[in-house]
Amino acid sequence: MRAHRNLLTVLAPIALVVATAVVGALFERSTQIYFINSLISVAIVVAIYVFVGSTGVLSFGHISFVAIGAWTAGVLSVPVAEKPATMPFLFDFLASTTVGNVWSLVLAALVGGAFALLAGLPLMRLSGLTAGIATFAVLEITSNVLRYYEKIGPGLNVFSSVPETTDLQQAALGAIVAIVVAFAYQVSRFGRQLRAARDDAPAARAVGISVYRQRLIAFTLSGALAGLAGGLYVRYLPINVDAVYLDLTFITLAMLVIGGMTSLWGAVVGALAVSGLDSLLAEAENGAAGVDLPSGSRIVVVGALMALVLIVRPSGLTGGREVRLRAWPFAGRRGAA
Repeated sequence: MRAHRNLLTVLAPIALVVATAVVGALFERSTQIYFINSLISVAIVVAIYVFVGSTGVLSFGHISFVAIGAWTAGVLSVPVAEKPATMPFLFDFLASTTVGNVWSLVLAALVGGAFALLAGLPLMRLSGLTAGIATFAVLEITSNVLRYYEKIGPGLNVFSSVPETTDLQQAALGAIVAIVVAFAYQVSRFGRQLRAARDDAPAARAVGISVYRQRLIAFTLSGALAGLAGGLYVRYLPINVDAVYLDLTFITLAMLVIGGMTSLWGAVVGALAVSGLDSLLAEAENGAAGVDLPSGSRIVVVGALMALVLIVRPSGLTGGREVRLRAWPFAGRRGAA
């Protein structure tokens, strides 16, 4: 019975992702972009959930791994012949190398994970608010390096000439990969140990669990998934460094909090629900359907919604729980036999 419950835990969010992609395919390309953006948001939020949901430590720095993944996939995806015009100061090995779609995503995940490992070595010894502030420092450092160090990217300029390969199918596959990896981690020995440390760190240490090591593993894995999401993002839109900074940090954390930060189901539901609301508000800001909201209304509304959820239902829309079957058919009859 436990196997069936575990299977439902991963199948339910995958089904929601597939349903989103199928519904999106019914619309024209101009509308599909909102569905693609929602699926990329799922990948990002699930990446954040792997660490935040397992440790209870709120991270403000995971978008730095998204940015690193986007820069890795973006720089390596631009054709060699076009790099001198858009990124003239690149290191020679970057200027002379171009890889395909799949390899750019794989490398984005690897570099994101490696960067998370390096950042996590000192940071995972911290806890609570101190750890959250330290992760925000990582975001600030990363953003400024990518902004001004033109040997590894376009600097302040927008990524151009990157093949736009992230369609509904690729975005859905990326989200499913993130969900499957997150699920495999949370049911593994490492995931269970980290959740035990989250609930009672002194007791976990007393039975021999290294809280530092388990946090570092989760941080590295979540960094790799965030890097993959960044690769999907840069192959979806011509982004610049501001696209992977504070606004994306706020909106993705809001998605996780609103959905329920302690469950995979909550991460997926929150990402899709807030993405849908954000898309509607974006259309309203552009004057669609006779509504003309002031610019920036999206952030205000999402912020107010997050505050309301924290007040009324602190555990999020899903209560921080996974999907469960309440009862199996004939369970009582079998017990009676």
